[in-house]
This record gives sequence, structure tokens and C-alpha cells, in this order.
Amino acid sequence: MAEGQIFKIHSDFYYVNAGGKTYECKIREVLKKQKQKIFVGDYVEFSDGAIEKILPRKNFITRPTVANIDRVIIISAVKEPELSFSQLNRYIAFAKYHKLEAVLCFNKNDLSVDDKTIEKVFSVYEPLGYDILFTSALEGYGVDEFKEILKGKTSVLCGASGVGKSSLINAVQPDLNLRTKRVSEKTSRGTHTTRHCEIIFLDENTRIVDTPGFSNLKFDFIMPNEVDLLFDEISRYKKDCKFQDCLHLTETGCAVTENIDKIDETRYLSYTEFVKEAMEYKERVKYQGVKSETLHKRQHNKTAVKISAKKRESARNTLKQKIYKDLENEGID
Repeated sequence: MAEGQIFKIHSDFYYVNAGGKTYECKIREVLKKQKQKIFVGDYVEFSDGAIEKILPRKNFITRPTVANIDRVIIISAVKEPELSFSQLNRYIAFAKYHKLEAVLCFNKNDLSVDDKTIEKVFSVYEPLGYDILFTSALEGYGVDEFKEILKGKTSVLCGASGVGKSSLINAVQPDLNLRTKRVSEKTSRGTHTTRHCEIIFLDENTRIVDTPGFSNLKFDFIMPNEVDLLFDEISRYKKDCKFQDCLHLTETGCAVTENIDKIDETRYLSYTEFVKEAMEYKERVKYQGVKSETLHKRQHNKTAVKISAKKRESARNTLKQKIYKDLENEGID
């Protein structure tokens, strides 16, 4: 049985890289019955064109759905489309939620007509400890630094459509010739040129995960009191708030609002927006159970299908009937 990594999923086919060779595989029926999710980036065992086993993951994220990654590189455009600090903060908070290192890359630097945006980026994000890189895939500016950041890691590139993710990958490895498209002049928005997640192997130890652009990422999966943990400049004041469950909005004795002049306005606005989304989620699940029983279990490093309570009871009744019948045949009362 061979081991490899899934680098692309298309329909019901899973494309596995093993030793530099590509194998087109399906998944065994038993894995389908266990309803195990398989992600791009998963390491698997396979044989005869069939995936037999999913190996344990180091980590995974859900937007985009990728497993076993080292860092997220958030690609934004300086212009075309206009830099959205709100969208940037979403990606940063999302990486923080998944405990992943984030690098901030600002592409299309050739279109910048002033230094105000650059100054704003450094003033807000450098004190928070983020690596910041400005590039121009068109002119080759910053491409060498971009290559250096990629070395020896599996990096997910994420960002809205049209920011130049595919153009940057082409600049790093021109022979890939990934499809690109200009931003619409009418809508000032990009078009999805990447249709699915795919791992691109630059060398044996360096991988890029190219992803479709998306902009509808919402924090509708966590509770409101968890959102401040995604903002270091806000969470540092949390312990000084009067109330333990303070959401740092309009509460009395809130240490965050008392120090609001030390927090960038765009960051705080993003925080309040994410809290509102989380409050909607909390309201939605308030009166409904969200816990569901899994259909498989792991024991002694093996995965097995769990038997439902109804079937277990049926099996016990059948066993009892067999025991009674055996006793009758042996003449035991």
C-alpha cells in the first residue's frame, strides 16, 4: 500500500501525489459509509486506484477547505480592487481562529499613486507582529522576497477575486501559466479564475495551495465572547473589564472602550461587525441542539463504523434468543 498527498479533488476523483507521480483515485465504499470528509492536503494510504485510509491531520481550515498547512498568506491588492481593511481583518481573524501563522502580502504595488495606504498598513499591522510584504507580479517587484517566504512550507494563498494570487504564482513559477483575468471596470471586482483548491508543488518541500477567491466569509460559527480573542490589541484589555462576559460594545466599566484611542478604528469596526455575526449565530442555536453523534470512532489507531443504539439493542435481543434456544435444546430449564 502506498502513501501520498491529495493535491486536487474534482467530482468523485481524488488526485494523489506520491513520489512525484500523480494517481487518480476513488475512495473505498467503507470510507463513504463512515462519512469521513477528505480534504485537499490530506495524506492517505491507497492501492489499485482506491483510497483505503486517511492519515491523521496536523490541522485543517474550512474556508478554503485544506488540511496539513503551515501558514496562510493573505493576498490583498493595493488597487483594483480597492484595499478593504474590513476584508483583510476577516482573513487575519480567521487565521488566528485556526492558530495559523499569517503573512500579509499586498500585490499590485505598481498601481499605488501615494504612500498613504502603505503607511496605514505598516502603522496598523506591524505593531501586531505580522510579516508584511509588498509585491507587483506585473513588474516583478517583491517576487524574490515572496519566493523566500514560501520556501520549505505549505502555504495557503487566500484573498478576494482579482487580487492577483494566480499572477503571483505565475511570477514565482512561470511554466505553470495559470489563467488570469483583469478586474472588471464596471464592478471593480475580480472574476474567479481559480475554480477549486489545488496544491502546487514548487519543489520537494515547498507547496502553494491556490484557492478560489471569496468574500462572504462570516463569523457565524463562534460565540460572541470568543471574538475578542481574535484581536490581540483588544484581548489585552479584557482582564481589566468590570464584567467577565463583557463584549466591549456599550458595557459599563469596559477597559477596551476606555482605551479605544489606542486601537485602530478599522480594527475595532471589524471586531464589532464580527460580534454581531456571532450574536446572530448564538440566537440561531439558542433553542436547538447542535451536538450530533459521529458515525465512526477511533480506537487503537483504527477507525471503525459506530453501531447505532437501535441496532445494538436488536443485536442483544437476537443473542438472548439464541442463548435461550441453545439452553432448551440441551434440556436446561
